[in-house]
Amino acid sequence: MYTLYGMSDSGNCYKPQLALEQLGIAYRWVEVRDTRTPEFLAKNANGKVPLLELEDGSFLAESNAILWYLAEDTELAPAGRLGRACALQWMFFEQYSHEPYVAVARSIVRHTPVGSPRRAELPRLRERGHQALGVMEGHLAREPYFVGGAYSIADIALFAYTHCAEDGGIELAPYPAIRAWLRRVHAQPGFVPMR
Repeated sequence: MYTLYGMSDSGNCYKPQLALEQLGIAYRWVEVRDTRTPEFLAKNANGKVPLLELEDGSFLAESNAILWYLAEDTELAPAGRLGRACALQWMFFEQYSHEPYVAVARSIVRHTPVGSPRRAELPRLRERGHQALGVMEGHLAREPYFVGGAYSIADIALFAYTHCAEDGGIELAPYPAIRAWLRRVHAQPGFVPMR
């Protein structure tokens, strides 16, 4: 059985949890509060979650790498060379053009006091978050999902922080195609909400 080490409030940890649930794969969840302990660093020297412990006792880090590992040879992995490349394209977009703004805005709002100097970052983060959502909206106005017209790990990767963007003050009202896509993701078999 797999063991997934994560933090319940993290969208990056939610990605592999959602994939495991939707694929019907048994796993054990271990809530991690401190990733800098010697015990955790022995598992992942980078000191981050999520971390998937495989059945042979080895470990795999990085949320999107875990998604690829879990999805291989399943309906969540896009078919064909181009389909796989398109999924990677959207997953790289998520990590470099979406998550650094949408997730960080959410984290600042949820975890820093009102007077924190970090709050000064919010206008820029929200602006860049809206830019990323604009790219997604344009795609989803033409397609129901991100790759090949079918739900895949690209959707899971982008859903994780998009569905809670408003926690960081990034409103979803201007994005009807995104809101319709969020409803389609919620309707997928095996869907579970973020912990």
